[in-house]
Amino acid sequence: MKFVVQTAFGLSLLAAVPAAVPAFAASPAPTMQTGAISPAHVKAVQDLLGAMQFEFAMRGVAARTRYPSEAQRQAVFARLDKMPPAEIHRRLAPALTRFVSADTAIEMTRFYGTSYGKKVIHSKYNSSAQIMMPGARATVPPEEKKERKRAAYVTASKELADAEPMFQREAFKLLQAISNEKR
Repeated sequence: MKFVVQTAFGLSLLAAVPAAVPAFAASPAPTMQTGAISPAHVKAVQDLLGAMQFEFAMRGVAARTRYPSEAQRQAVFARLDKMPPAEIHRRLAPALTRFVSADTAIEMTRFYGTSYGKKVIHSKYNSSAQIMMPGARATVPPEEKKERKRAAYVTASKELADAEPMFQREAFKLLQAISNEKR
C-alpha cells in the first residue's frame, strides 16, 4: 500500500535529504561558474577542447546515441566528418565555460600539450582493452608523478573530472543541433 505524507514544510524536508542520506551526499554536482563570461575564458575553453581533441569525443557520443534508422546514423556521422574540429570547439566552449574555470582550462591545456598529456589523450581515444593480472599494479611514469604533485594540476584535474558529465551532456546537445540542421 502506498501513501504520501504531506507536511507544511515538505519542501524543506526534501532539501535536507541530500545532507542526511550518505548516498545522496556521495555524488557532488559540478559547481557552476557565476558572473560574466569573458572572451578570454571562452578562448581558454576552446583551446582546452582542442588539446583534448574533443571532436573524437563527439564521435563517441554519436556512436552511443540511438537513432531510428541506420541511414540517420550515417547522416550524423557524415555531418561530423565534414565539420572542422575548430567549429565543434567554437560551438561547445560557451556552454562549457559555466563548468570549467579559466584557470583549469589553461592548466589542463598546458598538461595536454606535454608529451605525457599527448599520450594520455592518445590512449583515451585509441587504446584497446588491456588485461591486468590480479595483484599487478600499473607503473606510473616519472613525468606523471611530477605532474600529480603540482597543486594547480591536482585542482584542475579534479575540476575537469567533476565536469566530465557536463561535457558529455553538452556534446549530446550539440550533436542534436547538428543532426537537426538543414544543410
